[in-house]
Amino acid sequence: MRVVFLTHNYPRETGDLPGAFLAPLAQAIQRRGHDVRVVAPSDRGRGGVDTVDGVPVTRVRYAGADRERYAYTGRMQEAIASPAGWVALAGLLRSLRRGARAAAAGASDTVVHAHWWFPAGVAAPPELPAVVTLHGTDARLLDRPLAPTLARRALGRRRIVTAVSRHVAGRIGRTLGREIGADHITPMPLVVPGGSPSTGGGGIVFVGRLTGQKRVDLAVRAHARLLARRPGLRLTIVGDGPARPALERLARDLGTEGSVRWTGQIPPAAVAATLGNADLFLFPAAHEGLGLAPVEALAAGVPVVACRDGGGVLDILEEPGAGVVAEPDADRIATAAEGLLHDPSARAAAAAAGRRWADRLAPDRVAERCETWYREALRV
Repeated sequence: MRVVFLTHNYPRETGDLPGAFLAPLAQAIQRRGHDVRVVAPSDRGRGGVDTVDGVPVTRVRYAGADRERYAYTGRMQEAIASPAGWVALAGLLRSLRRGARAAAAGASDTVVHAHWWFPAGVAAPPELPAVVTLHGTDARLLDRPLAPTLARRALGRRRIVTAVSRHVAGRIGRTLGREIGADHITPMPLVVPGGSPSTGGGGIVFVGRLTGQKRVDLAVRAHARLLARRPGLRLTIVGDGPARPALERLARDLGTEGSVRWTGQIPPAAVAATLGNADLFLFPAAHEGLGLAPVEALAAGVPVVACRDGGGVLDILEEPGAGVVAEPDADRIATAAEGLLHDPSARAAAAAAGRRWADRLAPDRVAERCETWYREALRV
C-alpha cells in the first residue's frame, strides 16, 4: 500500500519541532511494509525532494519565497486576514493537490492521509481514497465565517474522518453533523524519552506555544498566589509565541519576574531535562485538541493540573493518578496545585499514568490503527 501524508507541517530535518509527532507515525507505517511519502509546503523558497529519517518528503512551492511563511510557524490562520494571504493559500492548496497526485502516480492502492482538514483535507484530490485527521487547531477554525461550508466539502462522505480526542470528535459532530465513532478517535503517537521519574525540586513547568488559547496568564497568576505560601517556588515557561511580551509584563506587574524562567523554544532533549526535576505541570489551555505535552510530563512522573474547559486534555486527565482538573481561574488552579504539591504519592501516581499513556501512544500501536483506516478508505 502507498500512503501519502499530506500536511502543512512536517519536520524539515531530524529534531525539527513543527509537525514532529507525524514523523514517528510515518516511520512506523513504513516499518509495517508500506510505501510512505510525504507532501508538504516549501518553507520560504526551500522546496524540492528530501528524505527525513528515511521517509521521502516533497516540499511543494506555492508562492514567492517571501510569502511562503504560513506553514511551519503556527501562523496559518493569519493568512485568512489579508488578500495577499488568501492568494498564498490558494497557491498552497493547488500545489498540495498537485503534489499528492504526483506522489500517488503509478500505484493502484494509494491512500492519502490528510492531516488537518485545512489546508490538507481541502487539498486532497477528490478521486483518491483519503483519511482526514483533525488535530484540534483545525476544529477551532470552524468558528470562522464560511469555514463549516468548506469543512463539509473537505470531509466528504466518501472520506474516512478521524480525530485525536473525544473533544475534537464532538466538535465536528455538533458543528458539521458528522459523527466520529470511538474506532476513529486515536491520539497521534509520542516517543517518550527513557529515564527515571522526576525527583522534584524544580518547581512548576508549562510547555507550549505562547498564545491566547494556551492561557499561560492563568499559570503566571496561579504561580503568584502559590509564591505567597511557598517562597522560592519557580515557574519555568518553555516555549515562545506572540503572547510572550504580555506575559513577561504580567510577571513584572505581579512582582514574580525573579521566580519565572523563560526558556523560549528548546530542543526535545532539553524539554525532557526540564521535566526531569519538575514538581508540577500546569496546562491551562482552553479547548485543546489533545495536548501531548501533558503526556510527556506524566511520563516524567510529573502530575498535571488542567482546566475543566481544556478540551482533549481531559481525556488524558481521566487516567487515574494523572492529576487534577480545576476551573479556569487562577485561585482554583493554585488550590489544585497546592493539593498535588502536598501529596507525597502524586509523582509516583503520575509516572504510572504516564506509562499507560505511553503504551497507548507508541508509534507502532498508532500505526496499526491507522492501517485499519487506510484499508477502510480503499473499500469506500
